[in-house]
Amino acid sequence: MDSAVTARAAESLELAALLERCGQSDQRAFAELYDRTSARVFGLVLRVLHDPGYAEETTQEVYLQIWRTAANFDPAKGSAVTWLMTLAHRRAVDRVRAEQAHAQREVAYGTSTLGNEFDEVTEEVGRRLEQQAVLAGLATLTETQREAISLAYFGGRTYAEVAAHLGVGLPTVKSRIRDGLTRLKKSLGVT
Repeated sequence: MDSAVTARAAESLELAALLERCGQSDQRAFAELYDRTSARVFGLVLRVLHDPGYAEETTQEVYLQIWRTAANFDPAKGSAVTWLMTLAHRRAVDRVRAEQAHAQREVAYGTSTLGNEFDEVTEEVGRRLEQQAVLAGLATLTETQREAISLAYFGGRTYAEVAAHLGVGLPTVKSRIRDGLTRLKKSLGVT
């Protein structure tokens, strides 16, 4: 047990020294660092990405980042392996996020370009029906409820601004709006 701890401590010191030399643009130190750590870095990246091709590319990006930022490594803040694995994990997570964003953009693009004419007509009909339903629902409100809701939601005013505009207290405005929205929900069939 004691020899394993000693071996890890020795490795940590050696890797820290290699990183320091990498920070001074020592290519041989970088090659040795790569040889000693690339399997672990690749393994972590592969566990995050689940795709060997992306994992290879991301591992390459990690080592490029290590080469560029090795001078930033501070052994007082943690071990060399921890620093390397943190960089690898962050890069892999960034790759996952980028792939997800790309997929979402593709879906959004496909949705926006397929069946536009039908979607536009359907959306316009739906919008007009909703508008008619809201207008009919507003007609069921009292004048004071309708005025408070109109100022707040259609006029873009805060409850305090509505209260000042109407010359009533803030609790009164809140009650009018709450009661009006409850009635409006019922008339629209919203649960």
